[in-house]
Amino acid sequence: MRLTTKGRYAVTAMLDLAINENRGPITLSEISGRQEISLSYLEQLFSKLRKRGLVKSSRGPGGGYQLAQGADDISISEIILAVDEAIDVRRCHGDGNCQGDHSCLTHDLWTELSGQIEGLLSSISLGKLTKNKRVLEVNRCQQNERQERRTAVA
Repeated sequence: MRLTTKGRYAVTAMLDLAINENRGPITLSEISGRQEISLSYLEQLFSKLRKRGLVKSSRGPGGGYQLAQGADDISISEIILAVDEAIDVRRCHGDGNCQGDHSCLTHDLWTELSGQIEGLLSSISLGKLTKNKRVLEVNRCQQNERQERRTAVA
């Protein structure tokens, strides 16, 4: 499995949304600023997340994005799969044609590993991550840095 920036950024943005959900709808520009992810990239990701029913949007003043389900009900694997990432380390993607028309010697090993990764990512919810002390510490630092930048500009 090679988790690309698409999967990493989607999980990061969804975690930001979950941590800040008590503030109401969150704009993508807010997430972009806190997480240093391109706004246009976030727009692409959130389009896919919305289609999968993981986020909902509201327009107009005070609009933005919110989780469409409870944070405890959204698994990390759902987020990764929603943005078209594969959770599969097999070269053949399960087709069993690793070496031409046959499975390779290590096909079953990679199949089991893919299952273990899927199981782990399915067992971790956004809600669980929002309670993680390290995640909360990083979030506080991000909030403080943003406040310091606003103060310096004013």
